[in-house]
Amino acid sequence: MMTLPSRIHLPVPIVLLALGLSLLPPAALAQQPQTPPQQQKPADDSAGPDTDTGTIILKKKKETDDSNTPPPAPAAPVEPKVKNPNNETYSIRVDVPIVNLDVNVILDKTHQFVPGLKAPNFLVLEDGVPQQVQSVRMAQAPITAVMLLEFAANSYYFIQDMQNASFSFFQTLRPEDYIAVITYDLRTHILTDFTNDKNVVGGALSSLMIPGFSDTNLFDALYETLDRTSRIEGRKYIILIGTGRDTFSRITLDKILAKVKATQNVTIFTIGTGALVREMVDARGGMGSIARLDYLQADNQMKTFARMTGGLSFNPMFQGALPDVFAQINDSIRNQYVLTYRPTNNKNDGSYRRIQVKLVDNEGHPLQMQDEKHKPLKYSVVARDGYRAKNEVE
Repeated sequence: MMTLPSRIHLPVPIVLLALGLSLLPPAALAQQPQTPPQQQKPADDSAGPDTDTGTIILKKKKETDDSNTPPPAPAAPVEPKVKNPNNETYSIRVDVPIVNLDVNVILDKTHQFVPGLKAPNFLVLEDGVPQQVQSVRMAQAPITAVMLLEFAANSYYFIQDMQNASFSFFQTLRPEDYIAVITYDLRTHILTDFTNDKNVVGGALSSLMIPGFSDTNLFDALYETLDRTSRIEGRKYIILIGTGRDTFSRITLDKILAKVKATQNVTIFTIGTGALVREMVDARGGMGSIARLDYLQADNQMKTFARMTGGLSFNPMFQGALPDVFAQINDSIRNQYVLTYRPTNNKNDGSYRRIQVKLVDNEGHPLQMQDEKHKPLKYSVVARDGYRAKNEVE
């Protein structure tokens, strides 16, 4: 027979809990809410182990306190895009050769200037190749000219003709014209630099009283004058008045012709002196063959200087012809056509390009001119015979 223990020994915490509950009043026990037991979800083998879905609090990352590190700079504001904000002007230089050609068209009989021609009327040949004339305009502007005068102790008649011719040209000057006066014998003498004061020019011409030397170094004088005028901008003219003879210049004829070719924007007009006295002496048999050949060569040189630069050459016999001579020069200087074209040969090789200008009608045939009675008129086209192209280093 199994005997039960006489006493059941309970653990101390249970005893105290039982005592505590017994000490509480019944109302207190009634006020305690009863929490419903949580319903257990059926086990799902595929769900994995149970996890706590309570609130998760993430700890803030500990901020580093580095006093040596500067704070980052704020971002720059975005600037609005504006076209050409400072209104600046930009240019691109393209070295395209352009030729400006001064052309005169003069009637052979009356030496009058022929107006009214258009671009299709001009046929420009450069080294035999036709060029496309882009524009033609009439030019009438003040002139910048040098009076290059032969003043040597060789003949009174030569000096008198030079003075008459120079004063005749002086009378045609306008207030806006700039003129320089240079004389030459053995060397050049600058009487006055470029000025538009007619009193200064007149005083310089009046000072030509007694010549110094009998030598006439024309080539040296013309070379120096071309060198001086090449430093001046724009179109320049040289009014060369003399016999055309050269005694013993250091510059040869070939060198002065090369200088004339190389000098741009200069037109030479030549006026020979002593034509009447030469004719009279030769008619009397007082001029030998050597002297006659010498003067013929001098005349040819004067004509060559004028032709190469698009100017005119005169050799008047009498003083009464001078007003007409300088009227033609003024018409040629102040009234002229300026042709502009781009050469087909655009190489900057420093070569000399020969130019020939002709007048044509609308069908390309040589232009025919007639007077009021329908009689044909002969005319001359005056232009320089060429130019020298630029070099690559220029």
